[in-house]
Amino acid sequence: MNATSFRRIAVLDIGKTNAKVVVLDSETGAEIAVLKRPNVAIKTGPYPHYDIEALWSFTLDALKSLAREPGFDAISITTHGAAAALIGEDGTLAMPVIDYEHEYPREIRDAYTRLRPSFDETFSPRLSMGLNVGAQLHYQKTAFPEEFARVAAILTYAQYWAARLTGVAANELTSLGCHTDLWNPKVGSYSSLVDRLGIRDLMAPIRSAFDALGPVLPDIAAELGLAAPVPVYCGIHDSNASLLPHLVHREAPFAVVSTGTWVISFGVGGDLDHLDSKRDALANVDAYGRAVPSSRFMGGREFEILSAEIGNVDEKNAQAAIGAVIAKGMMLLPNIAPGSGPFPDKAGRWEGAEEASREERHASACLYLALMTDACLGLIGAKGPVIVEGPFALNEIYLKLLAALVGREVLALPGTTGTSQGAALLTGIRPVSGSETQFPPADIQGLAAYRHRWYAAME
Repeated sequence: MNATSFRRIAVLDIGKTNAKVVVLDSETGAEIAVLKRPNVAIKTGPYPHYDIEALWSFTLDALKSLAREPGFDAISITTHGAAAALIGEDGTLAMPVIDYEHEYPREIRDAYTRLRPSFDETFSPRLSMGLNVGAQLHYQKTAFPEEFARVAAILTYAQYWAARLTGVAANELTSLGCHTDLWNPKVGSYSSLVDRLGIRDLMAPIRSAFDALGPVLPDIAAELGLAAPVPVYCGIHDSNASLLPHLVHREAPFAVVSTGTWVISFGVGGDLDHLDSKRDALANVDAYGRAVPSSRFMGGREFEILSAEIGNVDEKNAQAAIGAVIAKGMMLLPNIAPGSGPFPDKAGRWEGAEEASREERHASACLYLALMTDACLGLIGAKGPVIVEGPFALNEIYLKLLAALVGREVLALPGTTGTSQGAALLTGIRPVSGSETQFPPADIQGLAAYRHRWYAAME
């Protein structure tokens, strides 16, 4: 079967918060079936880790159900990037896949800081917890030397799931190039850290995200009830999956804001010369192996926390409250999720919110998210239109405020997430232009002065 003749693509999409299997129609790009489950970490054992076997059972059950109706003829994969799978000689996990929100003992953190390459080599900033995959590997090797000695292969996370489906071990550039410390994007090869950790011989071969690694293994295909061989594609880091459709059909410069647990901004057509490693600016590597200036903050997690605190609101009333929030200087300051983003050392707090209504707090939270996104776009020198994907593409208050702050058109692409559509493109199907909502930059009274006060309040 030629890639262009695939009718439906199943995408395994494992994010930090949720895992899902989506079936997309190749002609329209529409998600025609979705099954999902929470991605809950296990807190016991040597360290907090992902419940890999529960995720695998979910994946098999979902694929089996979706193979019956609506059916699919190819599988692609996308996952978050801050994970690696350590495989033993028998092909099973030699160590649990560590939860990147686990913090290591200070002496291990300090030793890693001395070991890791400079930002000028990797364009990967020093991040907290296990957000640098190199820090995960150093911790596992240092704290659990006997277990680590049993490791025969190291796989990036999306490619681990591809290996379980096909038996073919691989690594891939978008997953290696997303703040892992393991990749040098300027020369397109492993960084010096790989040799410092002594793991070069353990790294699985690098394959293109666009490669079909093989068909689903025969025993799994029988379990799923697949009537014909189904190819499995190598897979891609989730934020780069969101970026891929735009690389295919948009002219640089433009920016993509991929929203989920993390809000990740890409400045396509920008350069790496002005990135500030201390403010969560970095280079990602796109599906074609090119470095893209990027910045991020944990906006989805923050909005989840804030929404739980604020409670249900009427969206129209919240939108109407923006003027009052700006006029009286009510504001939320960074950070709700500490230790990352453009203001990593700041502790979040409310100002002028003592008598505020729920709608005013909700409006302030949306304004906070827009200001944080604007800061991230500024850090990477983003130019051109701003495309917002994922859950925030449904937040009209945020979108209008962001357009006003950046002074450029914002295009919202609603949908569950852009990651599934991007991952489906790896199979060779044609990109389908989704319906987008345009938000031209409007002049919101008092917003420029409010933005100035917001920055001043952080000093």
